[in-house]
Amino acid sequence: MTDHVEIPTRMLVHALIREDGTVSANDLYTVASTLGMSDQQVRLCVKRLVAERRFTSKGRGRKAVLHATDDTTQALAPNADFLRLAFRQDAGLAPWDGVWHLAAFAVPESARTARDALRETLVHLGGAPLQGGLYVCANAWEPYVEDAARRLGAHSALTLLSTTDLRRGDTQDPAELVRRLWPLQEIADRYHRLTRIARPRLDRLTGSAELSPPALLTLAVELAAELTRAMEPDPLLPPPLLPQPWPGTEARKIIARCWAALSERDHGEARPTLFRLYADITRGAADRATR
Repeated sequence: MTDHVEIPTRMLVHALIREDGTVSANDLYTVASTLGMSDQQVRLCVKRLVAERRFTSKGRGRKAVLHATDDTTQALAPNADFLRLAFRQDAGLAPWDGVWHLAAFAVPESARTARDALRETLVHLGGAPLQGGLYVCANAWEPYVEDAARRLGAHSALTLLSTTDLRRGDTQDPAELVRRLWPLQEIADRYHRLTRIARPRLDRLTGSAELSPPALLTLAVELAAELTRAMEPDPLLPPPLLPQPWPGTEARKIIARCWAALSERDHGEARPTLFRLYADITRGAADRATR
C-alpha cells in the first residue's frame, strides 16, 4: 500500500505544461481521473485559469489544447537553481565557506502587504528570522532577495550584509545556531515522506511491467508534487550544519533514480517541461546512486 499523494487540480495543470507551452486536455483528464479527480473538477479549474488569463483554450472537451500565457510560463518555471544546489550539496560539490548572509528591512505599516510578502519570500528563499526585520541565510541569496524586493517595491528599504561572526545570546556554534533557528525535524519529516512516496514508484518504474503514457505522466506528477512539498520549505543548509545522515540526501537519491527511469521509458513523445528539467538536473545524482 503506497502513500496517497494529494495534488491540487491547478498544480496538475501546471505540471503538464509541455515545452511548447501547451497542455493536452486529453492528458489532463486522463491523469486527473487516475488521481481520483472528477471531470467537473477539472473543467472548473480550467475555466478559472482561462478567466484569470493564465491560459487560453482552443477546442472543446478532450480535444482541447490549453496554451499557457507568457506570464504563466515565466511564473511557473521551476527554480532550477535551488534544485541544482541541493544535488551539488549532496555530492559534496558546494562546501560551506562559513559566511552567513543577512537581510534587514524596515517597511512602513502603510506598505504592510509588501512587507508581509517580503517576509514570506525571505523564508521561502531559506532565511530564518533573527529578530524583527532581520533574517539570516547560510547560502548566498543576495540576487534573489534583491529581485524580490524590487518586484515588491521595497528595494530602497532593504539592507544586505554578510558575516562570519554570528551569535545569538551565548550561542555561536554554527550547527547549534541552525538547530535553534530552523525547524529541522519538520523539514526532515517531509523528506521521510518523500522517500516513502518515491520507493514504491521507483519499483514500478524499474520493474518489467509495461507502463502506459498516462501512467508515466501520473507517476511524474506525483513525484514532482512531493518533491516540491519537501523542497519548498527546505533552506538547503550546508551539510556540515545538519544532523547526519540527513534524510534529504537519501530522498533526493531515490528521486534521481526515479527520474532516470522515467527518462528511459520516454519514447520521444511530447512530455511536460518537468521531464526534461528534472532529468537534466538529476542525471549525475542518479549515476552516483547506482554505483
